[in-house]
Amino acid sequence: MKSSIVLLAAVLIAAGLEHHPELPTVPDFVTILEDAFDNQKNDFQIQGEGVVTRILSDDLDGSRHQRFILQISPKLTVLVAHNIDLADRLPGLTANSTVKFYGEYEWNDLGGVIHWTHHDPDGYHIDGWLKYNGLTYQ
Repeated sequence: MKSSIVLLAAVLIAAGLEHHPELPTVPDFVTILEDAFDNQKNDFQIQGEGVVTRILSDDLDGSRHQRFILQISPKLTVLVAHNIDLADRLPGLTANSTVKFYGEYEWNDLGGVIHWTHHDPDGYHIDGWLKYNGLTYQ
């Protein structure tokens, strides 16, 4: 048994498949969101994080939403639309900040939207959240 493990390790190393801890791995949420964008998938809960690239003006049409763009990967950005009638806004949000999220993804041709990043006072939808500067907003 031990010789089989050693042989397998030798084969993997010879094939160039040895583990490279210095190489970053792609988080699952990146793969899922890139696939959703490429295949126009909608209406699913996703947890992940990104770096703020742009702060947009609040959407004041109907329920008010704090809006910003998150860079998810080199090829994908998403709009975050965070309902500030139901949850606190992220105070002091700036470009290059990291924001973690749990919400619903909706496809659009610009990358998609993450919304439902708040609690549902009616209890019909899964509660979402945003995490920023060590605090959770929901």
